[in-house]
Amino acid sequence: MSLDTLSTAETPEGISLTLRPAGLVARTLAYLIDFGIRLGVFVVAAMLLSSFKGVGQALLLILMFLLEWFYPVVFELARQGASPGKRVMGLQVVMESGLPITPAASLTRNLLRAADFMPMLYAFGLMSMLLRHDFKRLGDLAAGTLVVYSEPVSLHGQWPEATPHAPARALSQREQAAIVAWAGRAERLTAERLDELAQLAPDVAAPEAGARGGSFPATRGLLQVAHWLMGHRAPGGGSS
Repeated sequence: MSLDTLSTAETPEGISLTLRPAGLVARTLAYLIDFGIRLGVFVVAAMLLSSFKGVGQALLLILMFLLEWFYPVVFELARQGASPGKRVMGLQVVMESGLPITPAASLTRNLLRAADFMPMLYAFGLMSMLLRHDFKRLGDLAAGTLVVYSEPVSLHGQWPEATPHAPARALSQREQAAIVAWAGRAERLTAERLDELAQLAPDVAAPEAGARGGSFPATRGLLQVAHWLMGHRAPGGGSS
């Protein structure tokens, strides 16, 4: 069962980005992978430094500190913006704006893992993630960061086939964008819901566009207009 949703961010340049925040299961698995890696590094280092007695113990404590607090920071500031565990799960850490994470934000979100851990076993962090639609823990809230799936989100699927037809009237840019977005979501909606939405624009499609047989004439007529708006034209160069 997926607990993930979508979050829209806008860059300073005015570009809208659609991000998919990672849910509790994916982030927990990523943490366990990273924990296993850190534990393995620590065990190997302990074996190598065991013969150095006091100096070895001091170096081991320093290594433990670095693994606990700076292991995630180093990887988050790298090009992929993710620790090995997050990369395995297809995740990365970004700012709320969708831009790459900054050093200050990475340090903040990781240092505040101590608060997320309270009172035990990351109870506060888990509670925060379960209560928010973007699954932010306390460190993310303070740093203004998001853990998201690195794979791009595609909102628009394959359009249903339809013969292009010019609209019955001139359309504003906002209306054109709405019709194109509606057509792009056709695969993710039931035929009944798609037609229900199409009926909200009864004066857009020409009467003859959806008049030829079959069910859901409103959908058929608006799809023809959508194809026409995208520059598709019927064979022979006509509008229908």
